[in-house]
Amino acid sequence: MTNNNEFERTAVRPERLEPARHFAASYSGEHVAGTEFVIGALFVAWGVGVHDILWGLLWGNLLAVLTWGLICAPIAVNTRLTLYAYLERIGGKGIINLYSIVNGVLFCVLAGTMITVSASAARILFDIPAQVNWYPTSAGFVAVAVLVGALVTVIAAKGFRRVAIFSQICAPWMILMFVVGALAMLSVLAAQTPEVPGQGVGQRLLSIADTHIWQGNKESELGLLHVAAFAWVANLAMHGGLSDMTLLRYARRSSYGFFSALGMFIGHYLAWLCAGVMGAGAAFVLKTSIQELDAGAVAFQALGATGILVVIIAGWTTSNPTIYRAGLAFQSLCPRWSRTTVTAITGVVTTLIACFPFVFTQLMSFVGLMGLILAPVGAVIVTEHWLFSHLGLTRYWSHYRGNYINWPACIAWFISLLAAWIFHWLGLHLFFLLLPTWVTATLLYIGLAACSGARAPYNEQATALEQSEVKRRERERDYLLQFARDKSFAGCSKSSLVRIVALSVAVLSLLWCLALGVQALRSGNADWVKDWLLIPTILYMLSAILWSFLKERQGPACQE
Repeated sequence: MTNNNEFERTAVRPERLEPARHFAASYSGEHVAGTEFVIGALFVAWGVGVHDILWGLLWGNLLAVLTWGLICAPIAVNTRLTLYAYLERIGGKGIINLYSIVNGVLFCVLAGTMITVSASAARILFDIPAQVNWYPTSAGFVAVAVLVGALVTVIAAKGFRRVAIFSQICAPWMILMFVVGALAMLSVLAAQTPEVPGQGVGQRLLSIADTHIWQGNKESELGLLHVAAFAWVANLAMHGGLSDMTLLRYARRSSYGFFSALGMFIGHYLAWLCAGVMGAGAAFVLKTSIQELDAGAVAFQALGATGILVVIIAGWTTSNPTIYRAGLAFQSLCPRWSRTTVTAITGVVTTLIACFPFVFTQLMSFVGLMGLILAPVGAVIVTEHWLFSHLGLTRYWSHYRGNYINWPACIAWFISLLAAWIFHWLGLHLFFLLLPTWVTATLLYIGLAACSGARAPYNEQATALEQSEVKRRERERDYLLQFARDKSFAGCSKSSLVRIVALSVAVLSLLWCLALGVQALRSGNADWVKDWLLIPTILYMLSAILWSFLKERQGPACQE
């Protein structure tokens, strides 16, 4: 077996399961993206209030974590299959062909948006004009987008492990950059906010936020529920649509799905708040509207040259796993082609999309619509996987019948989308369409499947498949038990002096970055960050790369 085997159509072998830190890094890195600058600024532009943003993001991100941890991860670990392989078993070759095209195209567009954001930051270095149309207006912008797309594609083609290692290096630094940028811009906004005698630190921050950031426009139609709903559906395609089965099938335990909390509460919650502060501060300094600023302009104003690097790398860490997912989707259409080849072709298509910034201008609507389109398929899978046995129906009934397409699943998908369109036409906001769409798909599939053959027992076929799955899970359990025993005797606690030094330098570099942000806030001078932040950033990157390289050279038992 080659290291690049990604088990596109079969269950992941036990020896290829990945350690917890890879999932912690992957979720942290993927969900601290360049688009967080865009989304954080859009919340400010919405005119929502401070309490709306704080409580809305709390509840919405909590729902997202629970969906990952209680629905997506258990199915992924139970089956060890990609979404596409499992959907083919449930829905047949016909539905997987259709779904893979839709899913792959949507993920290509999403990854292209991330690359566009990275290119929008790099344009500042080369004095390329901002791209405000749906088409490119600068050859320089196209060149930057192509370069970024090529780098992203190379990493994605290497497989999940390389994607996770890249995130492992970048995630801690990227998260901290949002905090440092917010501290720098907070110093600017604080200087414009009169102090009230007797105000505590918390009251002072709320006063600044009320005055300059989340001002609570009473005319805005968007409030706490809209913020919560968006935070939940922003990654609906990954958790509710089960696309992250593709990643979580490598998890040693289903509890790894709760590492999504790092992405949701550090990535989305913290990053969106910090991006809102940076956007408001940048708009004030530049004497312009926050809607007129792209991610590169905001990051550059808050963090100087380092801000450009932040947006570029943030785009990479998000587009890497997104292209990886899209590649697996298209590979299910052409199983004879290698995943590496398909991912490379997918990267080319994604890069072409990135040259046209049309989705960038409607990002929040796109992610909501993307999740809505894919969610009914997730509802069908969850229904068959968890509910059928309790309802007296047979799981994989369509597979046992040899159907090319599971028509009840297909009809449930399309009618639930029609229902969503009707609900939206009646006035229900896009962000609130998930629940009625999911319930419609679930009820329709149960009823249609029951009438189409799911009530039959298929004893011989069901028993054979179940016995095969039981044996596979037993082999996996035995391997993991032996793995745990081997780990206890592996001497993993011993670290080389070089690795200890590298880790120490990395940690001290991050503390240096944070200290610059605190100093900027205390002194009221954001130049502390702009002038000096690049030095600890370079030190961190070099030491983190060295530490990661040495860590990955250890044996599998030391990889947790």
